[in-house]
Amino acid sequence: MYVDVQELRNFYYRSTLGRAVQKTVRAQIADVWPEAKGQTVVGFGFAVPFLRPYLADARRTIALMPGPQGVIAWPQKMPNISVLCEETLWPVDTGQVDKLLVIHGLEASERPADLLDECWRVLGPGGSALFVVPNRAGLWSRSDRTPFGSGRPYSQTQLETLLKSHNFLPERHMTTLYQPPSSRRFWRKTAGMWERLGGNLSMIAAGGVLMVEATKRVQAPLGPGLRVRARVRSPLEALAPKPEPMVGPV
Repeated sequence: MYVDVQELRNFYYRSTLGRAVQKTVRAQIADVWPEAKGQTVVGFGFAVPFLRPYLADARRTIALMPGPQGVIAWPQKMPNISVLCEETLWPVDTGQVDKLLVIHGLEASERPADLLDECWRVLGPGGSALFVVPNRAGLWSRSDRTPFGSGRPYSQTQLETLLKSHNFLPERHMTTLYQPPSSRRFWRKTAGMWERLGGNLSMIAAGGVLMVEATKRVQAPLGPGLRVRARVRSPLEALAPKPEPMVGPV
């Protein structure tokens, strides 16, 4: 079930905790995608807090927001790039997306298989998709104070298995949000420390958000050529001995 777009906006833009999440997750995304010059960048779900770094250099940036969630105009004081769309029917041409960010989308969908099929359709050859979901083992998926406490959390194995079953090839994974999902002053002041220590503490405390970068896997077509090669493996009739002619009464 999707979180209402007004709740998402209030969390990311009007709360201290949401701004901290925006800063931390955006930094992790920037490590994966440092730039997108001349590329088409698409976000699905509620990706607008994390698309801003690509507005200047990307050839085109689109923020797709599913109908059950709702839509807001974005960015402010600039031409709108937000689009309200069907969850599994996007107004994007096949194979035209270079970078696809899915956040607050996959875990909320009641049709994740169909959603992934649509992601696969729009992603171009050599393109990269980044799926951001609540980490099943983290604290954030257990707290309903944030959007990451809604929907279906995933483990790394679960997410990568799901992606492989829909012809995605997982390339790398990472976790972030090691800070507790609390607005208390102590945790906000020490948030940076928890994120820096997160990698070393991963055996003890899991990050609240799981990210998996994946590429599009295209299987080799089974065309006539394969059938021809299969026939070549059989003995050639031309080399078989000719049968003796039958002689009968005239």
